[in-house]
Amino acid sequence: MNALLQLSAVEADIAGSRILRGVDLVIRPGEVVALMGRNGVGKTTTLKAITGVLPVRAGAIEFNGERIDRLPIDERARRGLGYVPQGRDIFPHLTVEENLRLALVVHGRQGADAAEALARVHGLFPVLREMLGRKGGVLSGGQQQQLAIGRALLTDPRLLILDEPTEGIQPSIIEQIGDTLRTLKTARRADGSPLSILLVEQYVDFCRDVADRFYALDRGAVVAAGAIADLTDEVVRVHLQV
Repeated sequence: MNALLQLSAVEADIAGSRILRGVDLVIRPGEVVALMGRNGVGKTTTLKAITGVLPVRAGAIEFNGERIDRLPIDERARRGLGYVPQGRDIFPHLTVEENLRLALVVHGRQGADAAEALARVHGLFPVLREMLGRKGGVLSGGQQQQLAIGRALLTDPRLLILDEPTEGIQPSIIEQIGDTLRTLKTARRADGSPLSILLVEQYVDFCRDVADRFYALDRGAVVAAGAIADLTDEVVRVHLQV
């Protein structure tokens, strides 16, 4: 199957320091891929390189068969990258409904298409329907994460990128987010194509539960990769445990 996203020998610097050192990564349509590693090894930097927040020094990033590593952030989003950053970045002074509708407006979704998209998000996250009039800033961490994921889904992405979605979340909500990701694995976008998910996560059991494949980073390079069944306790001990 052709790759939806492919990173080839990607290098990136921050403030003159080399962070990514030849990262190779492939995501195919309809799969969930976990990008794992200890703190400070380059996971979030990889996401920033993909989305355009950080320029790449060398290498190539292809999305849906086209080079995107020189495109601006907004153009990458229009091509189908949906990003939920660490910390969620919802608008705290807007209501839940306003946060959601903003995504529809920015991406020009109107009428029946917008209504169907909203209904789908409400179905995935029923708590959002109950809190439409509540300001985003007063939601719990788990509710904010659900809002952030729901808002990203309203852009109808080809690839949903999640940075540490379980961080600071209570176990019951982690389980719900896991259920949602498993549901999305079998879902279809508006054009009938499958949704892919790139998940940066340190919670090993969560990755084993929802992901199809994994990559482990260390010092800005991929040091282990394979099917999620290959994420053995030995791999975790050598490459992931602090």
